[in-house]
Amino acid sequence: MLLQHSIYYRIGLLSLSIALSLYCNRSALAYDPADTIQFNMDVLDVEDKKNINLDHFSRAGYIMPGKYNLALHINNDTLPEASIPFYVPETDPEGSVACLSPEITEKLGITESNLKKLTWLHNGECLDLTSLPGMSARGDLATSTLHITIPQAYMEYMAPNWDPPSRWDNGIPAILLDYSINGNTNRSYDGRNTYTLNGNGVAGMNLGAWRLRGDWQGRLNHATGSNNAVNNDFSWNRVYAYRALPTMGAKLTLGEDYLNSSMFDSFRYVGASVRTDLNMMPPNMRGYAPEVTGIAQTNATVIISQQGRVIFSEQVAPGPFRIQNLSDAVSGTLDVKVEEQNGTVQEFQVETANLPYLTRPGQIQYKLALGKPTDNNRGSDGKGFVTGEFSWGINNGWSLFGGSLNSQKYNALSLGIGRDLLVLGALSFDITQSIARLNNGERLNGGSYRLSYAKRFDSIDSQIQFAGYRFSDRDFMSMSDFLQANNSGYRYGSSKELYTVSFSKNFRDAGVSVYLNYNHQTYWNAADRNYYSLTASKYFDVGAIKNISVNLTASRNFSNSVKDDSFYLSTSFPLSNGANVGYSLSNNRYDTVNRATYHDRINDRTNYQLSAGSNSKGGTGSAFITHQGDIARVSGNASYLHNQYTAFGLSATGGVTLTANGGGLHRMNTLGGSRLLVDTNGVADIPVRGFGAPVTSNGFGKAIINDVNSYYRSKAYIDLNKLPDDVDAQNSVVQLTLTEGAVGYREFTVISGAKAMVSIRREDGSYPPFGSQITDDQGKSTGIVADAGSAYISGIKDNSVMKVSWGDGGSCQITFPANIASMTDSLLLPCISSK
Repeated sequence: MLLQHSIYYRIGLLSLSIALSLYCNRSALAYDPADTIQFNMDVLDVEDKKNINLDHFSRAGYIMPGKYNLALHINNDTLPEASIPFYVPETDPEGSVACLSPEITEKLGITESNLKKLTWLHNGECLDLTSLPGMSARGDLATSTLHITIPQAYMEYMAPNWDPPSRWDNGIPAILLDYSINGNTNRSYDGRNTYTLNGNGVAGMNLGAWRLRGDWQGRLNHATGSNNAVNNDFSWNRVYAYRALPTMGAKLTLGEDYLNSSMFDSFRYVGASVRTDLNMMPPNMRGYAPEVTGIAQTNATVIISQQGRVIFSEQVAPGPFRIQNLSDAVSGTLDVKVEEQNGTVQEFQVETANLPYLTRPGQIQYKLALGKPTDNNRGSDGKGFVTGEFSWGINNGWSLFGGSLNSQKYNALSLGIGRDLLVLGALSFDITQSIARLNNGERLNGGSYRLSYAKRFDSIDSQIQFAGYRFSDRDFMSMSDFLQANNSGYRYGSSKELYTVSFSKNFRDAGVSVYLNYNHQTYWNAADRNYYSLTASKYFDVGAIKNISVNLTASRNFSNSVKDDSFYLSTSFPLSNGANVGYSLSNNRYDTVNRATYHDRINDRTNYQLSAGSNSKGGTGSAFITHQGDIARVSGNASYLHNQYTAFGLSATGGVTLTANGGGLHRMNTLGGSRLLVDTNGVADIPVRGFGAPVTSNGFGKAIINDVNSYYRSKAYIDLNKLPDDVDAQNSVVQLTLTEGAVGYREFTVISGAKAMVSIRREDGSYPPFGSQITDDQGKSTGIVADAGSAYISGIKDNSVMKVSWGDGGSCQITFPANIASMTDSLLLPCISSK
């Protein structure tokens, strides 16, 4: 034990000397002989002071010439690991300088004008670090990092957690299959049982910057006692390819798609489009995504679709739900279906709209598309079309926008103007004129007028997320109306007026928050539609009971002369063990339910809810559990109603990703989205955190981090507190910015194996010099030789071989015996000279 403490003490002194030498570093570009560090060997309690080799540390920042895998640390940002050669500069035969290749230099974030000023050495292979005043590079082998300093004046625009296009990563080639599957069974006491299985997902392939995708959906229904025992369908919604165009700040899409427009209604087509992608902009310049709210009376499945295409599905527990993770590319009318386990179905529509179309001064945003309209069965739905729209920021206050949609028998022209009212919010107004010639010879001309407004009122802590009004003439037709009228020979409900508002307000003094969503749609020749949703919540304390919450949600859906009102009132408070208990009252046109609930979590991956109550038909009970697994997000539920039915449900959301670097099963919320494959050097069960609950590496040493934000700087890191005892992580954090749909790849430096104190002897009986480096077969540092050949080494495997090296090219190899983990005594290992 004394020997072991002595060795640790000496290694500590050596580390202190190294730290002092690094602290004295004055320049990493070139060295002056005065920078050479002279170590006072008298401070080291070493038996053989002549057998010491500290050549690696005798010069501040010195790194022996050769290639090293180093992470790039640029100012305050970190880029992926790269192979960095160090070479001897002509001006200093005793020094070394990092060689930054043109490929690496492009990713540093230097502005284009300053890139042209750079000069190169070694036949254009290495950056001359003196090209820009103040630029420097310093290697640190202790942390496997190359520290690069670049004055901010030479850098592209950056924002917190956002990188410029030069640092975007297209990822690696990959094959992926994502899915969301929901299964339900309902056993009725009258002997009629139903079984339902529905799902949707994305299959795809990544090749460079290209993303090939196919969106699918399917449904299977079976009801006992019915004439049609099994009903099923499966379809590919669309097959398409897309890629980012970073220099244009745009996205190119080829194949089947749905028109993405801020001025014209969406419809299905096959063709091509190029549009400005706001996701490529810094976060504070991006748009917003729609959200859907409602109330589930029982364990239910929420399905959100548009023109028959399922874009989101999820099982939810009884009570209010609020879905906020839809893509910000979704626009137009969304169809929402809430399928309850008791067999009832709620259906309503949500109108999504863009915020007032304002553009920053001098900036131009655009959307271009051409192709041929198609129906859901891929049949031709009209003649070819071309459309284009733009928004131009005239100055700090005004924006001009417009566009046109043209085909052989349908033309529409839109023009509008937007105004930033500063403290009063943002306002825009536009007019769209359509000219349509139907197949029956009828010619229709009409206009549509839209007023939009948005504002956040900081002084009263409230926000109008969107408020809009639109009026359309009787003879105005959208492209969707035109296609429908020509195909059916009949003109369906033509839109007349549309009011829509999303409003939120916080009453901080009262501890109350309110959220309101209102949608009113009228038609010239069809029944009106109305949808209201109001949510209010309050937190307060009563004596020793803290954080009591009261929530109220009310909604009304009025469509086709049918009024569907829902009301939900709940209260809850936390228990000392972290659980939560509550009571709720819900009412709709079908029933009134009283329910007591208990909510708790088993761990940071799993939570559950139990409830019991009553309704007009008797007692009821339900259970809902969700688990964030490594290979899928899984939820299960069960419910019971006295003398009525027993129902069970199960859902799973996840995917499989395969690449040449490995792959595996994983959970996935945003189907077809970006993800990160991390490599833990073949070591299994390494906990990695990225987004949400942690994941652990699989048996091949791979883990996939789901739902990585596109064009947004993201990090993943090893949870060092939960590492196995026989594992060390030399670099535990990776960082990257992925383009949309990319599969990123990063490696962690992980060393797995036993740890042991050893004594090393050379063939002639001498010891390797004090300070000699010990590395494994992958070149990773596993230890340093201390006094009398003693060393504490990690990452040891049975029969493994490691290299001991010192200055002037001296080296030897040590071989470990089998069953190293079972040995308790210090090992004496011969070090055989390398041939």
